[in-house]
Amino acid sequence: MNVRQAVPFFSVSNMEESIRFYVDGLGCQIEQKWEPEGKLRWCWLSLDGAALMLQEFPTEGHDSWKPDGKAGEGVTICFLCSDALQFYREVAARGIEAAEPFVGNRMWVTSLTDPDGYRLDFESDTEVPEGTRLGEVSG
Repeated sequence: MNVRQAVPFFSVSNMEESIRFYVDGLGCQIEQKWEPEGKLRWCWLSLDGAALMLQEFPTEGHDSWKPDGKAGEGVTICFLCSDALQFYREVAARGIEAAEPFVGNRMWVTSLTDPDGYRLDFESDTEVPEGTRLGEVSG
C-alpha cells in the first residue's frame, strides 16, 4: 500500500485558542511545530492513533487568508474510538462542552465544535438500541 494516512489540516483564526482547545481540552500532544519569529503558526497534533494539523494564516500580506465565515463551517471529522463514552467523560471533566452521547448507526457518538467551527465526532461501536441517549442508560 502506498497511501498510509489522511491527516486533516485545519486553518485556524487564533492558534493560542486552538491549542487550549486541542491540547488542554482534548488531550492532544504537539508532535511537530513551526514557529517563525517565535510565534507558533503550524503544528502536528496527535491523539492516541489519530492526527491533525493546525495552521494560523496571517490576515494581511504574504500568504494571508481570511475566511468569509467560520473556517470550519460545514466540516466534520469522525474519530473512531475504543470507547467514545470514556472520551466524553474525560473532555467534560476538562471543561470542554460536548454533546450528550447518543447511539447512531450502531455507534455511540459525541460531538464537539472547535473554536473555528470544525465539528469533531468521537464514535465507538455499541449494541445499545439506535437513538438511545447516554442519560437513558446511566440514570
